[in-house]
Amino acid sequence: MRLDKFISKATELSRKEAKKVLHASEITVNDEVIKDGSVHVDVDNDEVMWAGEPLSVATGNRYILLYKPEGFECTLKPKDYPIVTELIAVPEQNRLRIAGRLDVDTTGALILSDDGKWLHRVTSPKHHKPKVYELTLADPMNEDAQAHAVKQVANGIMLEGDTEKTRPAELEFIDDTHARLTLTEGKYHQVKRMMAYFGNKVTELHRASIGDITLEGLEKGDSRFLTDEEVAGF
Repeated sequence: MRLDKFISKATELSRKEAKKVLHASEITVNDEVIKDGSVHVDVDNDEVMWAGEPLSVATGNRYILLYKPEGFECTLKPKDYPIVTELIAVPEQNRLRIAGRLDVDTTGALILSDDGKWLHRVTSPKHHKPKVYELTLADPMNEDAQAHAVKQVANGIMLEGDTEKTRPAELEFIDDTHARLTLTEGKYHQVKRMMAYFGNKVTELHRASIGDITLEGLEKGDSRFLTDEEVAGF
C-alpha cells in the first residue's frame, strides 16, 4: 500500500494532510524517516510511526489491556529484550499495535489493538485522556521544592529540545521521594524529562491508568480484553 494512503487510512488525516506530515519528516518506516508518499509499505510487517507512535490499518477488533512488567520492549521487532506481545496469548500477535509505549524498565497499563484508527484516538493529545504515573525519585525533595515543582508542572514547563511547554499537569507528592503525575499528553520520555527539569532522576516508573482504564484485578504480565464501554470511551 502507498504510504500516504496508509497514513490516511490509519488516522483521521486526508491524503493532502498526510503529505504535509510526510514532508515535515514526522513519519518513519522501520526507524527510517520517509518523506515520499508513493513509497509502498507492507501493512503486516513494516513498522510505521508518526511522531513516535505506531500506525496500523489492520481491520481487526481486538482491544487489549496489558499489565506490562519490567524487561519487555514495546516494539514489533525484538532488539535487546523480549517484546510485550509475547505476553498475550492471542492469534496473529504481529497485527497488534501499541498505544503509548513504555520503556523497558517501566511497568503498568499498556493498550494494544489491531484497530489503527482507534489506537490513533487513544494516543492523540487532542482527546485529553489523562494518564496517571506513579514514580520514585532518586533524591528527596523538601516541602519548598515540592511546592515549586507542583506549581511549575501546573503551569507547564519547557523541556530541553522542545519548542512548546508541556500541557498543564497535576503533580502530587506522596512523600519526599514518591509522587503521582497525571498527564494529558505523551511526549518522548516525558515523565523522566520533567523530573530531570527539577534536577532529579526517576528510579522507578509505573503507569497506573489510562483514562478510566485501570489495572484492577491484573498481576504483572496479565492481560484482558477491554469492555465495549471502555473501547467507546476513546
